Amino acid sequence: MTTISRFFRTFSTSATKSPVKSFYNDLYKERNLRTVVDNFKKLSESHLFRKQANVYDNTVRRLTAAKKHKWVEEILEDQKQYDDVSKEGFAVRLISLYGKSGMFDHARKLFDEMPERNCKQTVKSFNALLGARVNAKKFDGFEKFFKELPEKISVKPDIVSYNTAIKAFCEAGSFELAGSMFDEIRYNGLEPDLITFNTLLIGFYGNGRFLDGERFWDKLMNNDISPDIRTYNARLVGLVSVNKLNEAVELFEKLGSRNLKPDEFGYNAIIIGFCNNSDVEEAKKWYTKLVESDCVPNKATFATLIRFACKMCDFDWAVELFKQVLEQKCVVDPNVTQLVIDGLVKESRTEEAKKLVEIGKSSKFRRYNLIVASEE
Repeated sequence: MTTISRFFRTFSTSATKSPVKSFYNDLYKERNLRTVVDNFKKLSESHLFRKQANVYDNTVRRLTAAKKHKWVEEILEDQKQYDDVSKEGFAVRLISLYGKSGMFDHARKLFDEMPERNCKQTVKSFNALLGARVNAKKFDGFEKFFKELPEKISVKPDIVSYNTAIKAFCEAGSFELAGSMFDEIRYNGLEPDLITFNTLLIGFYGNGRFLDGERFWDKLMNNDISPDIRTYNARLVGLVSVNKLNEAVELFEKLGSRNLKPDEFGYNAIIIGFCNNSDVEEAKKWYTKLVESDCVPNKATFATLIRFACKMCDFDWAVELFKQVLEQKCVVDPNVTQLVIDGLVKESRTEEAKKLVEIGKSSKFRRYNLIVASEE
């Protein structure tokens, strides 16, 4: 029985509590993307299937990752034949998916088609279009777009709209505009929320604008909003960026008293600080703390530490980190892991370098195209 026929038969069986679970597995295991597209279009004939937002999202992500934008267009344009597209929620889904694929022009076209499909444009679909523009990195003309479109379609931006605009300006490096959006929020009768502050703090602290970050940190502390772990991580990054490492460590150690559990991003910020200070002992200590916690080192952790270990000529540690990367199946830039191979060769440890190359080549995902260059 084919995936298609089994799917429709399963949906017609009322005793089945999770009718799409086996279908998900079949679709995701299908390696031929053309077949995935064909099956997706056929399955879309079922109104029950069209309710499965997750499978839409995952399928589009997969096609986008494979740079099959024509096929993304094919499956999303195919959805317009169904009455669901006259419902704002379904239209919003398609607009958002186009944005995640970097296809903003298609998202805008669908948004503009909504009235002729008897689908009212509200702030919900406006926000989806804003988000699509941000995801597609279409920042040119964003301010004009944000100010003129709501008036044209008679909607009033809400806090989600402003948060999206702030994110756009931060990602575009237009920090003055991001700050002005914050001022407009209260001017227009709204209140900033935690997402507003987190977006600003991540934008400012993460881009070397420490004083601006501190200004919004103080505003948050004077607001009736409880910071979360992302808020504190943003400030940790900021403190480390201006070499206020002692303050960063103090802030990190206070997280427990605030009922917040540190994550790998917070550990990474502290580790980067000690690496910047060339403090091998502390960098190793904080990496050990990370490993002993419930957190999992990510590619940023390994990239930072491997570069640092090689810089400090601590190749025993670099080799250990290299092996942990493979054990944890972590995707790290091959140029980073190549540093370990090159360092071992320079240290006349060529045989050990060759063994690491073989380990990398035989790893399950074969991600590392490593070579052992001549010592000369």
